[in-house]
Amino acid sequence: MSLAPRTLALGVIATGMLMTVLDGSIVTVAMPAIQNDLGFSPAALSWVVNAYLIAFGSLLLLAGRLGDLIGRKRMFLAGTGVFTAASLLAGLGDSPAVLIAARFLQGAGSAMASAVSLGILVTLFTEPRERARAIAVFSFTGAAGASLGQVLGGVLTDALDWHWIFFINLPIGLAALAVAVPALPADRGRGLAAGADVTGAALVTGGLMLGIYTVVKVEAYGWTSAHTLGFGALAALLLVAFVVRQATAATPLMPLRILRSRSVAGANLVQVLMVAALFSFQVLVALYLQKVLGYGAAATGLAMLPAAAVIGAVSLGVSARLNARFGERNVLLAGLVLLIGVLGLLTRVPVQADYVVDLLPVMLLAAGFGLALPALTTLGMSDAGEDDAGLASGLFNTTQQIGMALGVAVLSTLAASRTETLVASGSGQAEALTGGYRLAFAVGTGLIVAALAVAATVLRQRSATPAATTGEALKPAATV
Repeated sequence: MSLAPRTLALGVIATGMLMTVLDGSIVTVAMPAIQNDLGFSPAALSWVVNAYLIAFGSLLLLAGRLGDLIGRKRMFLAGTGVFTAASLLAGLGDSPAVLIAARFLQGAGSAMASAVSLGILVTLFTEPRERARAIAVFSFTGAAGASLGQVLGGVLTDALDWHWIFFINLPIGLAALAVAVPALPADRGRGLAAGADVTGAALVTGGLMLGIYTVVKVEAYGWTSAHTLGFGALAALLLVAFVVRQATAATPLMPLRILRSRSVAGANLVQVLMVAALFSFQVLVALYLQKVLGYGAAATGLAMLPAAAVIGAVSLGVSARLNARFGERNVLLAGLVLLIGVLGLLTRVPVQADYVVDLLPVMLLAAGFGLALPALTTLGMSDAGEDDAGLASGLFNTTQQIGMALGVAVLSTLAASRTETLVASGSGQAEALTGGYRLAFAVGTGLIVAALAVAATVLRQRSATPAATTGEALKPAATV
């Protein structure tokens, strides 16, 4: 396939990624309007987000493997179609039950499309420099989409109403489907007989669903509650059973050989730590701007646009060249060092901050994310061949969601607990909130330091050999 059709296919994949990321962030600024309009209780309102996260995070691994078996193009088209239809249902939602159901379907559609996106990309772009540029575009779309979602969500909610944060997906989804049919390469897959492990699918989907549910409800129940410990233990039991099943099944859903690669295993572990930490930047900074500094929804999104701009400039402008010259591992390490600086500066954020002095430098240092994510994505997919590309893509997206869920549970709980303690000791609301956010930023800094340590010790610099750069399939005898 020549470069022009592949570029068009990359545009379709990036558009699908943009919709997924936008939908994860665009809804957050519209939550008060949704609550007032549909009469959500405070506890039920969280399910507007949780229903999406649970479906998305728990189905990624299964969808990725099914994409390898029935065809990644089919899975992408089906997922985009489900997501677009669910967006229409969400926009028309006139009750909490309808909206929550639509959000669950949106999450399922996003999982189906997202799980195979990287798999399609790495099989389309096999030449190292072309693949690096394609991954840079893909990474930029994901990184910048979160900031764009906050701006767009605020603008649409203020100018029209919250229904339009879902209706906006309809023209995008329909256009993506129309272009994807001719643009994406046809692949028949290996057939369900090559890995239709129904038992394994049930175990991993149930385990991930229960695990993510347990994590997102920690703030409501607490870490040591019977609810958290009980559901957490059940989730762990299901996931252990899944691993045992994969080691013994004749046609496993997830061949464990994929984890024998240091690049794949190390990159996914680094991602869990990094994404968990960056929740504090993407979400808690937005809360700080609104609750402490008094910014509105649209102003908050605009305040965070410099971060999106530098991430885009680094991802699209220099990351591919730096990866080619210095290697993905070294670029990842440099990006993580910058991210330590981002969260380290935020641990000193004042109650009455000056945006230019106290926050703009933080936004500019977010360039580290533009360095780290493309390099990490390349490492996570580096040993994925034709047969396992969808699985590796699904695994990489799954660990991203696990990291996000852990970040939500751990950092938001710590921030809330610290705030309550400071209020009880007589601190003002703004001071107490700032103290809580500072603690979360400090813990996030520690997580990035841990990610740096894992990257430095587990990941190895890849040499520019055909086996390392063209996506040779993982073999049972892969080097660890």
